[in-house]
Amino acid sequence: MARTPPARWVRSTPADRFFFFYLKDCDEALKIESAHFKTLVCKGKILLNLNRYSMALSCFRAAQLDPEANGSSVGLNEYLQKCKKLELMSKTGVYDLSEWVVSGFRAKLPEPAEYIGAVEIRRSEIRGRGLFATKNIEAGSLVLISKAVATERGILPGHDLDENAQSVMWKTFNEKVLDSVAKCSRTCGLISTLSSGEDEDELEVPEINVFRPESEEFGNSSEKKVDASRILSILDVNSIVEDSISSKVLGKNSDYYGVGLWMLASFINHSCVPNARRLHVGDYVVVHASRDVKAGEELTFAYFDLLNPLEKRNEMSKTWGFRCSCRRCKFEAELCLRQEGIGEIEMGFERGMDAAAAVYRLEEGMRKWKVKEKEKGYLRASFWAAYGSEKLMRSWGRRIPTMESVVDSIMAAVGSDERVLKMVVEKLKKGNGGSSVVEIERALKLGRGVNGKVMKKKAMKSLLGLGILEPSY
Repeated sequence: MARTPPARWVRSTPADRFFFFYLKDCDEALKIESAHFKTLVCKGKILLNLNRYSMALSCFRAAQLDPEANGSSVGLNEYLQKCKKLELMSKTGVYDLSEWVVSGFRAKLPEPAEYIGAVEIRRSEIRGRGLFATKNIEAGSLVLISKAVATERGILPGHDLDENAQSVMWKTFNEKVLDSVAKCSRTCGLISTLSSGEDEDELEVPEINVFRPESEEFGNSSEKKVDASRILSILDVNSIVEDSISSKVLGKNSDYYGVGLWMLASFINHSCVPNARRLHVGDYVVVHASRDVKAGEELTFAYFDLLNPLEKRNEMSKTWGFRCSCRRCKFEAELCLRQEGIGEIEMGFERGMDAAAAVYRLEEGMRKWKVKEKEKGYLRASFWAAYGSEKLMRSWGRRIPTMESVVDSIMAAVGSDERVLKMVVEKLKKGNGGSSVVEIERALKLGRGVNGKVMKKKAMKSLLGLGILEPSY
C-alpha cells in the first residue's frame, strides 16, 4: 500500500523572543546617549515588530528631530506613517482586506495590528474561564486580532493527512513554544496564565490588559526554570488548528495544515450555539462575531460540526473531553425525553430515511409539539443534511418552509456556517442573474457572519463568487 508523501514544511515568522534581547541592548545604549539617532531608529523598529505601536512612534518622532534624519536612508517617514496606521487600527479594529481579496490573494497582504475589542475574561458557566462581550457586538464585527506566539505549517498532499507528518509538525511546534518560553519572560508569564486542563476553577482570572502588546506585565520578571511538562499540557489544551469547523484560512496558507498558539483566542469555549468565528491571515488570528452578541454574553466557538443531531454531537464532544450543556443541547435532550418522534426521525435518517420524508416529519412534529421559533432553528440545524436539498423544496412545496426561511432560522439560532453559505450561493448562481436584492443581501449577510467585516461588498461578492451577479428588480 502506497504511503502518503510527507508534508513539505513551511517556516513561520521568527519568534518575538529575540526582539526582547535586542530591546534591552538599545535601552542600555540610550542610557549613554539618549538621543542617538541610529539607536532610536533601531529601538523603534524592534517595538514595531513587537506591535508596540505608540512606543515605536515615540522613538521615530524623537529620531526625526536629529539633524542626521535629513540625510538618512532608513525611510523614517515610511516608518512613521506605518506606525500611525497600525496604532489607529489597534484602537479601532478597522482592518480592510478588500484589495487583497479582489486580487485573488496575489496582492500584498495588508499588515494587521493587534487589537482587543470590547471583551474581558471572566469565570465561565461553561468551563473554567471565558471571553465575554462588554458591550453589544454586531454580527461580522471584529472582536480581536492576535499574533501567534508560534505557528507551524505543512503542505499536506491529498485528503488523507499523513500521521507521521502531523506528528513531526506538532513536535516542531512544541519545541518552538518551549524555546520561546525559555528565552522570554513575558511569553513565559502569559502562557502560564492559560489552563493545563486541571483545577480550572482555581485559576486566577487575568486582566485583559495583560495581553495588550504594550503591557509590561511579566516583561521584567526574573528568569525562572520552565516546567516543560506543564507547558506541553497547556499546549495540548490551548493550541488551535487553523483548518477547523469554526475557522477559515485566507490566502496561500489555505493550502497548508497549520497549528498555532494565540493567547486570547484560547480562552474561547465551545458551544453548540456559537457566536464567534475566526479567520487565519498569515500568523494572525482575526476573531469576529458570527451573529449579534449581547453585552455580558460569553463568546464561543464551535469545536466540532454543529450541523448534526444531538447524539452525534455528544459523541464528538467526548473526543474533546467534555459534554456540552448549552441551551440547544438541553432543549434537544428534554425534547427527546418528552417526544419519542424526534428520536425516531434521527434514527430513521441515520438508517437511510428519505431526506424529504425526514424534513416533513420534523416540521409536522415541531408544529405538533409547539416548538418555539428559535428552537426550530436548533432542530433544523441538527438535520441540515436533510434540508440542504433543492429537490426537497420542489417535492414538498408549501408543506415545508422555504429554503430562505430555513436559512434565516438557522442563522438566528446557531450563527453563520460556511456550508449553509455555500448552498445559498450555489442557488443564486443557478438563478442566472434573476436573483432579487433580498436574496443577494442574505448571501452577503451570511458571508459577513462567516468571514467578518474585513472587506467591502465588492470584495465579499468576489470571495463568494457572486461578482458577476446583478439583482433583478
